[in-house]
Amino acid sequence: MHTVTFQINGERRTETVAPTMTLLELIRDQLHLTGTKEGCGIGECGACTVLLDGAPVTACLVLAAEVDGAEIRTIEGELKNGQLSDLQQAFIDAGAVQCGFCTPGMIMSARGLLNRNPHPTDAEIIEAIAGNLCRCTGYQAVVDAIRNASRPLTREARGLRDAESAAESGGESHD
Repeated sequence: MHTVTFQINGERRTETVAPTMTLLELIRDQLHLTGTKEGCGIGECGACTVLLDGAPVTACLVLAAEVDGAEIRTIEGELKNGQLSDLQQAFIDAGAVQCGFCTPGMIMSARGLLNRNPHPTDAEIIEAIAGNLCRCTGYQAVVDAIRNASRPLTREARGLRDAESAAESGGESHD
């Protein structure tokens, strides 16, 4: 057994892990963060993509013992104060979410891209999500969502979007 200390979604954790435990198993089974999905288990589908020290990795291929001292960010780390991130909202707005299975991995790959390149070209977006497979939406809506998220909204535009969303749900905007 190994003891590892790491940051996950801003929280410092110390966990005991088996030598063969994957980061995916640590995240889902030990930490109970189930937003990260297991698809293929061999690093081909991208469903388990998380950020490890800021870079997208397939968590099924990383041993949990390797994360000692690392910073990990999962899809749960996108939520701030109960609010979706602009990237998550952009996926919804662009219709880039259907069954939702690949969405967490797609969003984490996109977050990795936007962290290192806040204004990517479509070609750079396509390259960044090349390791993420989706069988529902096709990829144009995903590319559109990432492109839209790379264009920061003005406060007025964000307030308008929040007001429209509140009106659709019968609530009020509190922006």
